[in-house]
Amino acid sequence: MARINDNYLKLPGAYLFSTVARKTNEFTQAHPDREVIKMSIGDVTKPLAPAVIEAMHKAVDEMGTAEGFHGYGPEQGYAFLRDKIVEIDYKARGIDVDADEIFVSDGAKSDCGNIGDIFSADNRVAVCDPVYPVYVDTNAMAGRAGEYVNERWSNLYYMPCTEDNGFMPELPKENVDIIYLCFPNNPTGVAATREQLKPWVEYAKNNGAVILYDSAYEAFITDPDVPHSIYEIEGAKEVAVEFRSFSKTAGFTGTRCAYTVVPHELKVDGVELNGLWNRRQCTKFNGVPYVIQKAAEAVYSDEGQRQTREAIDYYLENAKIIRKALSDAGLTVYGGENAPYIWAKTPDGMKSWDFFDKVLEETGVVTTPGSGFGPSGEGYIRLTAFSTKENTIKAMEKIKNIL
Repeated sequence: MARINDNYLKLPGAYLFSTVARKTNEFTQAHPDREVIKMSIGDVTKPLAPAVIEAMHKAVDEMGTAEGFHGYGPEQGYAFLRDKIVEIDYKARGIDVDADEIFVSDGAKSDCGNIGDIFSADNRVAVCDPVYPVYVDTNAMAGRAGEYVNERWSNLYYMPCTEDNGFMPELPKENVDIIYLCFPNNPTGVAATREQLKPWVEYAKNNGAVILYDSAYEAFITDPDVPHSIYEIEGAKEVAVEFRSFSKTAGFTGTRCAYTVVPHELKVDGVELNGLWNRRQCTKFNGVPYVIQKAAEAVYSDEGQRQTREAIDYYLENAKIIRKALSDAGLTVYGGENAPYIWAKTPDGMKSWDFFDKVLEETGVVTTPGSGFGPSGEGYIRLTAFSTKENTIKAMEKIKNIL
């Protein structure tokens, strides 16, 4: 008799952004004449850079010839892309990363969840609170989270990120085995400095823990004291896996390309995680399409770098507009300076979902309730800077009017 993985039955409700989408659709159906401006999910609005499109066209033409056709590619990614990643993302910053430590994939979200395949189910996992839901839900699916009681998982170690600690997690006071960190942070938009990251590397080294470091938003960093990679911290290659994405950096949310770095120095029980992740990918993943990887390679060209930087600056300008508008309206606001996310405190102690509903009903602007990111997110909403500038200005005027 077939049996299901009953860990799925423990998951509360639907995935956060599915619930937001459902509520948005219900509003649209009830008010077909109302304009809806989405500032919830972190999806970009600017088109792919011309250099990227040109590279994709060339790759498609290649695929139509016998000489240029590519079938199954290497599961780890083509050398032409991995070498560019090494050269520009790491060596240019003085970081020693080898090409065979890089694994190209279809998204950082996928890798952040799939990385759990190579870890034992009895590892104790630490997550920030609030947190990107994928870190929590995928560990619950794998059976590491325990039971869901009073909006918390019994076996997860929560690291509250609140106003009191500047939304910066504190080192665990209990032994943990796996630590998820995301900087610049989703959802709070807060970024960690080198000095703030050093104790985490030391903790992991002293306690035999592994840091899973999500740096999907590193391209938005403007502060020179904020590292773009955890490997800028001495000793981090011995304890950390790093996730990177082209989604926000180059607008690949629908094109799908990312990569994960698993250093050879990183070992658990004397075993290199690099080899285990390679084995996992070769078994469960057939690689990112050639056309997409050629598009990603073009991001590293001089024109690609300039064009993608223009898009990032555009979104950062949107973030400034949001921060100023909400601050002028009397809300307490965080983030938006080294990240595309703005974390705003709800007025008068309103619950997150209540304020989400109020803003949607009265303005047609879709946000994301902070409580959906964890218990400590209650009383906040998250807005993204990925809309158009015109819609960003319009949405802020609407929200200011109701406040």
